[in-house]
Amino acid sequence: MYLNSIKPCIGAKKNRTRVGRGIGCGLGKTCGRGHKGQKSRAGGFHKIGFEGGQMPIQRRLPKRGFKILSTREYPRLRLSVLNLIPEVEISISVLKRNNIIPNNVKKVKIYKSGHCDKKINLQGIIVSNGVREIIESLDGTVL
Repeated sequence: MYLNSIKPCIGAKKNRTRVGRGIGCGLGKTCGRGHKGQKSRAGGFHKIGFEGGQMPIQRRLPKRGFKILSTREYPRLRLSVLNLIPEVEISISVLKRNNIIPNNVKKVKIYKSGHCDKKINLQGIIVSNGVREIIESLDGTVL
C-alpha cells in the first residue's frame, strides 16, 4: 500500500449539487430558495434573532435573573457596624440575623473604619490587621 493508492470509502465523497441547471435536475430556476423575499436574494442574510427591523424579542423582554460578579467574592463591613450588634460573640450567622449582610453570603471582611468601644469575639470572619489590633486591645478575640 502506498500513499498515492489510498482512496476514500465508497459513498464518503459526494458530488456537489449544481443548482440552476434546468428543471430536470430538480433544483432549477429558483434553485431551492423559493419565490421572492430576502432569503431568496443574493446577500439576503440576516443575523440570528433579527426580526426585520422590529425590536427583537431578547430586547423586548425585561432583564431578569442576572447578577453582576464583582471583583470581590465577599462584602466588606466597617468596624463601626459592630457597635450596632448587641451580642458579644459575632459570626456570619449573627450578622445575617441582624440584617447586616444578605442570607446568601458565605464570607465577610471587616476593615478599619470608624471605631469600636466594646469587647467583641469574632468567629469565621476575615479582618484587616488594623481591626485585629483594635479588637485585641479591647480584650476580644479573632478566630
